[in-house]
Amino acid sequence: MQKTIDEVLAEAAIRDLQRRYCRGVDRLDWHMVRSVFHDDAETDYGFFTGGPDEFVAMARVGMLTYSATTHFIGNQLVEVQGDSAWAEHYVIAHHRYPADDAGPERDFICNFRYVDRNERRGGEWRIAKRVLLVDTWRSDPVGLAGPGPTTRRGVHGAGDASFG
Repeated sequence: MQKTIDEVLAEAAIRDLQRRYCRGVDRLDWHMVRSVFHDDAETDYGFFTGGPDEFVAMARVGMLTYSATTHFIGNQLVEVQGDSAWAEHYVIAHHRYPADDAGPERDFICNFRYVDRNERRGGEWRIAKRVLLVDTWRSDPVGLAGPGPTTRRGVHGAGDASFG
């Protein structure tokens, strides 16, 4: 089935929402994270259910648990029907826990999917409903290997080199 240019542009805009969401979470750019949701959006992460403002407030605190995160986006299926669309985004997320009372430095790795209903309002695509589905997870201790002394490390927030 051949797609229209509008459908292809809609798919690109919806995939971009997911890229912006993941970058925002990894860089603690909460304005960027919030910008992908409609004001009346619903989110259901299992451990949290609520609107986008409440989600951002919760995530802003929760993400401080980690010294670094990386969300890698894999398969993305987007099905557009007029001004609404269904999307499923596969993600592998690495969460680095610093050493603490619970143990040494370790990585929590999670394979999950975001299932979204997106809507175009006023010509702009955003997420209207998001559900997080976790497929697998594990926790691994961090060994001594790591970036060499000449490697620039990424950091949470505006101190990261990607902010220019």
